[in-house]
Amino acid sequence: MEKSIYSMQYKLFLDLLREARESGGLTQEDVASKLGVTQSFVSKCERGERRLDIIEARAWCIALGMPFIEFADRFNAGCDAASGAPTS
Repeated sequence: MEKSIYSMQYKLFLDLLREARESGGLTQEDVASKLGVTQSFVSKCERGERRLDIIEARAWCIALGMPFIEFADRFNAGCDAASGAPTS
């Protein structure tokens, strides 16, 4: 199992977070304000310079107004599609 922030799965994770933010019409500053962090922190996370854990990912989803389970389902489907695994 690849544990790098440079894995395809982590890139997918970051892409989904960014897409969710943008589709919600939020800027990095908006998300930063909701999370109580700086805009540069949000930027570093979105670029993969700062790795997010599951607790932080859930907080991001809340800030984005997206149910965490919906985000997790999208991520799981993307991972399955990338690996060629059958979907349920």
